[in-house]
Amino acid sequence: MSYFLIFLGGGLGSMARFWLGNRFQDMIEKTFPYGTFLANFLACLILGILLALNQKFPSQNIKLLWMAGFCGGFSTFSTFSLEVFQLYQKGNLNLCFTYIFFSNLMCFFAIWLGLQVAANVAD
Repeated sequence: MSYFLIFLGGGLGSMARFWLGNRFQDMIEKTFPYGTFLANFLACLILGILLALNQKFPSQNIKLLWMAGFCGGFSTFSTFSLEVFQLYQKGNLNLCFTYIFFSNLMCFFAIWLGLQVAANVAD
């Protein structure tokens, strides 16, 4: 059952990621990779919320389906790394390093924010 929950959540997360990537495709090719940035930020926010809720209401199914499955399928380190490499190849070093810095900073912030939101809602 565990593998099925991860499979199901991962499929849903991957489909959501694909939709988001297509939604921002024009922007990705012209400027900042908004689709990947937003997917990773939202995955971290959701993960922070679920982490806080799971601490109060422990559920192995939530961890498997939503945390490992959905958030794992929705976030994308490989696409992020490819986009960083492409920015580097194009010689756009300012945007390359800005993307690395803000992606890490904002994803860290999203986890923290998710924990805060869930803590305030669950109380």
